[in-house]
Amino acid sequence: MSENRKPQVKEINISHEMRTSFLDYAMSVIVSRALPDVRDGLKPVHRRILYAMNDLGMTADKAYKKSARIVGEVIGKYHPHGDSAVYETMVRMAQDFNYRYMLIDGHGNFGSVDGDAAAAMRYTEARMSKIAMELIRDINKNTIDYKDNYDGSEREPIVLPARFPNLLVNGAAGIAVGMATNIPPHQLGEVIDGVLAVSKDPEISIPELMEIIQGPDFPTSGQILGRSGIRKAYETGRGSIIIRAKVEIEEKANGRQTIIVNEIPYQVNKAKLIEKIAELVRDKKIDGITDLRDESDRNGMRIVIEVRRDANANVLLNNLYKQTALQTSFGINMLALVDGQPKVLNLKEVLYHYLEHQKVVIRRRTQYELEKAEARAHILEGLRVALDHLDEVIALIRRSQTTEIAKEGLMTTFSLSEKQAQAILDMRLQRLTGLEREKIEEEYQGLVALIAELRAILADEEKVLEIIREELNEIKERFNDKRRTEIVAGGAEMIEDEDLIPEEKIVISLTHKGYIKRLPASTYRSQKRGGRGIQGMGTNEDDFVEQLLTTSTHNTILFFTNKGKVYRSKGYEIPEYSRTAKGLPIINLLEIDKDEWVNAMIPVEKFTDDEFLFFTTKQGISKRSPLSSFSNIRTSGLIAVNLREEDELISVRLTDGTKDMIIGTKKGMLIRFTETDVRSMGRTATGVKGITLDDDDEVVGMEILEDGFDVLVVTNNGYGKRTPKEEYRIQSRGGKGLRTTTITDKTGPVVTIKTVTGEEDIMIITASGVIIRMATADISTFGRYAQGVRLIRLGGEEYVSTVAVVEKDENEEHANEDEATEGMTETVSEEE
Repeated sequence: MSENRKPQVKEINISHEMRTSFLDYAMSVIVSRALPDVRDGLKPVHRRILYAMNDLGMTADKAYKKSARIVGEVIGKYHPHGDSAVYETMVRMAQDFNYRYMLIDGHGNFGSVDGDAAAAMRYTEARMSKIAMELIRDINKNTIDYKDNYDGSEREPIVLPARFPNLLVNGAAGIAVGMATNIPPHQLGEVIDGVLAVSKDPEISIPELMEIIQGPDFPTSGQILGRSGIRKAYETGRGSIIIRAKVEIEEKANGRQTIIVNEIPYQVNKAKLIEKIAELVRDKKIDGITDLRDESDRNGMRIVIEVRRDANANVLLNNLYKQTALQTSFGINMLALVDGQPKVLNLKEVLYHYLEHQKVVIRRRTQYELEKAEARAHILEGLRVALDHLDEVIALIRRSQTTEIAKEGLMTTFSLSEKQAQAILDMRLQRLTGLEREKIEEEYQGLVALIAELRAILADEEKVLEIIREELNEIKERFNDKRRTEIVAGGAEMIEDEDLIPEEKIVISLTHKGYIKRLPASTYRSQKRGGRGIQGMGTNEDDFVEQLLTTSTHNTILFFTNKGKVYRSKGYEIPEYSRTAKGLPIINLLEIDKDEWVNAMIPVEKFTDDEFLFFTTKQGISKRSPLSSFSNIRTSGLIAVNLREEDELISVRLTDGTKDMIIGTKKGMLIRFTETDVRSMGRTATGVKGITLDDDDEVVGMEILEDGFDVLVVTNNGYGKRTPKEEYRIQSRGGKGLRTTTITDKTGPVVTIKTVTGEEDIMIITASGVIIRMATADISTFGRYAQGVRLIRLGGEEYVSTVAVVEKDENEEHANEDEATEGMTETVSEEE
């Protein structure tokens, strides 16, 4: 460098440079790599692969050629990226479980639905599929534009003619910068019919189009639950659908059931699915599977799940849907390039842009054919002139010294163009025969008619549309097949199972260790108080029934856990077991954590704005929230109340906003206040103090207290009483409350408090699972300080675990009179 020359340094703003450079990069990814064009449904790499194969003559009617040869052609001429990226794209285009209509006809190992990789490209062979030829068809008739390749040495197509709507037919997926596309595949015949419908009625609505295009159609078949997600995606360009495996439940001769999986959701790895099921069984998150095997072969998919004899296959299947990829969601995002710009499109817009592209293709093809026909007709007109003046033409040519002189003579003498004169000079002598002269005339007249037809097409858009319809119908006739994916009722507008299930009263029980079941309410017969009861549930040695409620099979059950979360289930969805069966682990019904347990179950008939849920925690915190806040609960649950450290949710009750609430504690204290003392709060709020607790005391229950109700108190050792409502004056929330019973070693601490009218029954459940049902009218009424009467005889280390209030059984006769008389009450003196 010369000493006098200054260094060439350009100062730039780094912030501006970064912004500009990143935007350039982002647009390059969006336009040149990640997003498909709305017209042919292809990304650049797919388009380049098909164009290169067509250029190499690897068409559907030719022999297979090595994949490595195709990859080399693509990366050498058009796609300046890694060979693995091109080969992996080729492989996907040849996989029948990835593409609804494969664009590559592969020969060799191209991978499997189990996730097995394809063989190296030096081992596999490929050629274009027959339907891929329809994407390329007419490419040599000036139907599309070209651009320079990456180094300017070649030309490549900007878009393919795409004689069928590939964007919807095969779908697309891609992640760009700041945006992504995910378009599901569809059935060819339906999409073509959709295009035809738009061509006939440009004002057609999307609901009308949905009568033609039912929804996505995946290569792996399966089922789509409901149409609401499809409708949203078709109307807005974005939506989500639930895809479920197609299964059958087979009954064996020995009474055992087997779940057979014949189809799995789109893009699910079969091997990983089976591995996941095995893992859930091993970790005991799913109970009831005795064997799992893959019997798939070249004839189809078959996953066999053997079900234990005492397990319910339908319940087990529902848990598999919840916890495995047997049911998945597919997020639809119909993003594509329109005139080089990314745009989210609804169904009609996709069909419209494709139809507009076909109009351009047909017009350009027609123009190309017109120019070609006119050029040929022009030559034939010259030949006709020569044949009409044959002797003069021959004489002129014979006396000409050179070809150029002859050409000039012909042009001057007969008013011919240079091309016509050259054609006459090039004409062979055999064309002078009578038969050949007739052929020329026939060809010319045919061209005249063709030219008139082509000009008419260019002048009339309806003729263009008619050609598009005709050619689309031809493709439909050649390549159409049956829909694979079944669309069944589900999602938001699902036809509930309750439509097929009779409404009946049921008892739902939940054990301390989390086993749940339902039984008909008539299972438990009413007994006089003091009886021994009947064995209500078979349990493990250290398990016992903790909660019991009566409801209807058609009601929604809200499950509230100690962690303040809420889950939901329909009454009929809870499996029915025999009276002595232990039930189903609730973790197989609800997606609760290992250290989480259900401590409140609320039956709800309808979710309304004028009803509330009232919460109370072990530390005496209360909260009131609208019931409507809990109408939409995910399968993974929702936060119902935000708990403080080391606190737990104890009780939840349904109210109408005008009730008096009572909160009772283990040490026998009780407070009564109006629920409006606790303002309505959001779903995740913590709440306010409902009762002030002494040391070592905790809340054991919270209830609604209405006119005509008494307070029922039951202690650990089986003593209980009813106390009139009037004994409890209304206080302000947050106080210590009033004494509701006298606690002694004989009675033990309070287990629960309930509110009763005397017109219902109660069920007392012991730690060993013994249940006694008695009328509350048989329980004596005492003042607040009384200890009460013995309600149930307990032996050894047994104690009362929980008490449930149930509707009175009018159909059952009171039984066990002798046993009830033998166990008549022992009244403890009232201490004022």
